[in-house]
Amino acid sequence: MKISEVTRRDIIDSLTSEGVEWSGRLEDQEFLARLFDLNSLPSTDQRFPNAAGDIWKHRVANDDWPSDWVFYDDRFNLLHGDDEILLRFLCEMLHPVVRSDPTECERLLQMFNQQLISDGFELVERTRISGRPVYSGRQAGLANSKPGVSAAKHALAGTDPGYVSQQITRMEAALDNDPTLAIGTAKELVESCCKTILSERGVEFGNGATLPELVKLVAKELRLTPDGIPDEAKASETIKRLLSNLASITQGVSELRNHYGTGHGKAAGARGLQPRHARLAVGAASTLAVFLAETHNARSK
Repeated sequence: MKISEVTRRDIIDSLTSEGVEWSGRLEDQEFLARLFDLNSLPSTDQRFPNAAGDIWKHRVANDDWPSDWVFYDDRFNLLHGDDEILLRFLCEMLHPVVRSDPTECERLLQMFNQQLISDGFELVERTRISGRPVYSGRQAGLANSKPGVSAAKHALAGTDPGYVSQQITRMEAALDNDPTLAIGTAKELVESCCKTILSERGVEFGNGATLPELVKLVAKELRLTPDGIPDEAKASETIKRLLSNLASITQGVSELRNHYGTGHGKAAGARGLQPRHARLAVGAASTLAVFLAETHNARSK
């Protein structure tokens, strides 16, 4: 628990003093069901079989629980539990489904980050829904320690910048909090890069082309070696082999994601891929995308 109890209580006090409804436009049980399996959590009222029942009874039917009850309920452990639980809860408070006013979301985001930064955490945009941001929590400054991702953002700036920037932002935010998302996005980034290069060069490719097939087409289209070096053909084959290996890493980890990622009806307690797997996929994908984009730009000039 790196986010201290002091920070947690400061956040709760700020929400209470400003009269912020943590569940937004949802009922309490609707909001919590987005984060927790309420049917498997125990009831604190013996008349009901689970948490879903007693929350509805005391927050909707009777309304006899205080509005900040959730922060002190041991079932959700927001005051003393894992950092990830608290960060996910705060991010969900800002979700477009939960809160409709962008101005209020921005104000709450600034308030949360002002409190969290003292313990080295922050909430950052991960993706967008209907043009509205969706957030995830991470350790502050993590993006600055990923030069490969930063280089990709710069090199791919001219390749549909809005979409690419969104993908890279999603990868950055998801590396530690959602490795499965980061891995999937890494693969999508290289696919987007390859398809853009091929389209701009008038090279046809099938809708069902795999990542290795796309990389192979791009490598064939681009002159991969610098001008005037000895034994250019041999150097070109070596570079192609390196690119193929990077594509294989990205593809391979993505296939692992499909087998060991989140969901898919796994047993309780099953663990998916970890942040280290995501860093492998993101590192390989970023390196590959940067090289292809820079070579494409250089050859275009």
